[in-house]
Amino acid sequence: MLPLKEDDTYAVLSEQGMADGEERGFYRHDTRYLSRYVWKLPGFSLLLSETPRPDRLVQHWSRIEGPSQVVGLRRELVLERGGFRERLELENTSLQPQDVEIALEAAADFMDLFEARGWYTTQRTVTGFSYTAEDGLEVATRLNITPDSPGRNWRFALGPKEQARVEVRGAFDSPFHAHGVELPSYEEWARRFPLHLESGRSQRVLERAISDLRALLFSLPEGYYPAAGIPWFVCPFGRDALLTAYMLLPWGADVARGVLTYLAKHQGQVVDPFRDEEPGKILHEVRQGELSRTGKVPFIRYYGTVDATPLFVMLLHEYWLTCGDFDLVRALRPNWEAALQWMTTYADPDGDGLLEFSPNERGLTVQSWKDSGDSQSHRDGRLAQGPIGVSEVQGYAYAAYRAAAQFYRVLGEEAKAEHWKARAAGLRGVFHEKFWLPELGTYAMALDGDKQPLEVLSSNPGHLLWSGIVPEETAPRLVRTLFSEPLWSGWGLRTLGAGEARYNPLSYHNGSVWPHDTALFAGGLARYGFCDEALKVSEALFRLAMTQHDLRLPELVGGYPKHEGEPPVPYPAACRPQAWDAAAVVYMLRLALEIGDKRPVQGLLEITR
Repeated sequence: MLPLKEDDTYAVLSEQGMADGEERGFYRHDTRYLSRYVWKLPGFSLLLSETPRPDRLVQHWSRIEGPSQVVGLRRELVLERGGFRERLELENTSLQPQDVEIALEAAADFMDLFEARGWYTTQRTVTGFSYTAEDGLEVATRLNITPDSPGRNWRFALGPKEQARVEVRGAFDSPFHAHGVELPSYEEWARRFPLHLESGRSQRVLERAISDLRALLFSLPEGYYPAAGIPWFVCPFGRDALLTAYMLLPWGADVARGVLTYLAKHQGQVVDPFRDEEPGKILHEVRQGELSRTGKVPFIRYYGTVDATPLFVMLLHEYWLTCGDFDLVRALRPNWEAALQWMTTYADPDGDGLLEFSPNERGLTVQSWKDSGDSQSHRDGRLAQGPIGVSEVQGYAYAAYRAAAQFYRVLGEEAKAEHWKARAAGLRGVFHEKFWLPELGTYAMALDGDKQPLEVLSSNPGHLLWSGIVPEETAPRLVRTLFSEPLWSGWGLRTLGAGEARYNPLSYHNGSVWPHDTALFAGGLARYGFCDEALKVSEALFRLAMTQHDLRLPELVGGYPKHEGEPPVPYPAACRPQAWDAAAVVYMLRLALEIGDKRPVQGLLEITR
């Protein structure tokens, strides 16, 4: 798979750079505008295919006779907001006349993304390159080709050294035109991150991450917003954007503002079980495809996440601390107060002080970051039933309550500040009592509907260190557990410990290694003063990126143990790039700078000052 993206428009192509079946195609606003886009180039072989930037594909095709090329073809495809431009340049590099025939096959089916991926089936009637959806909205694809050819085929008689060119402009007409400020150029975006590493290899990993972060941005009226990942998550997500924005601070302050402003504007207002909406709740994702708009799936504005709401308060607090802008805290006061209200009411229906979620069979059955249906299991492999209280969300809530106390203190409302400080302290005590597993030296992954702990080794406690809910006296033992052989693969933390009943190193959440998950562990280590360990984890992730052909941290890799000289086993369907993994590269350098203020940092993370 070869993905390209610019703003709200993206393409999913084959390794040959074509949309030639299955889920491949050109997409905008969760709709496939071109289901087929294939150049027929008889006699040509693909010699070079590169994506120098995530919005651009460059290829060289060659027709070779004997030892030499007789005709060369350079192809350049560039994604733009709402379409693309493409240029094919042919050159007769021989001393003899050459006849060249090429053709373009193009078709549009205007499938909803969920259909294209095989998750839903429906019937629609498409006329050529336009379509009127069930709700009356019209979409269309326009192809402007020079030189014009009604059949989209061309024959060129090229004399020696003669050249020819075909240019295509594609436009995807969408009824959704919410467009904010122009996105920065790649060069301008890179200047926002004035970081330079002594290691050339590390610097290239950083530059790739920064480029990917620019590619993942799309522009909304509320500001910049990062797509969760390419290709299938180019839409506003709550959890992913909040963590991405957090890890980009202080350099990505405008991204944090855009994320906070957008999520505040779309905060839950009513109780709607179909979409898991409740007053004060922060959304999970927004989709604009036909299936979502017509209510066949709940994702037009879906709120099935238990963690985005406390993370919203955490990001606002971190934004204020790193950027000094308390005006945004004042402006969003109704929103963070509504978030706190949701956390203490709807998210805690039994009043025990712990946040929990109930499965939604039409949406998400698991509504924490490990959101696959089999991720919450007991030691014997049984899946947790009923409302589930996952451990890391209690840590997020603790941090959010402490943030609220600081907000109110600055606002001069001391009684409210003391209330939320006490609420945080109470949660910390209840959490440790109910989740700590002394025989394992870690915290339970979750409590099930009967309040029974899931007594398994997992990566979740890394987030607990990051949030600060772990008592100081408990942290050393927890850190030893997280670095133990069942959890630490050498590349990062396994989501589920080796040896657990459901452990599978190539599963989505039951033993794989997720770089963003491990990066938050590094942040937690630094928070508790485990600086050497934080650098060890950060270097492991940089080394992981260095093993990848594109120098990216993938969404996840297999949880097999690290072997010297071998890359990690890839997870076949991993997104790349993924926003929070690219942001993790930047976040680890922020940690290195903070540690560097206390002691020298050398090796892969040494930063030129």
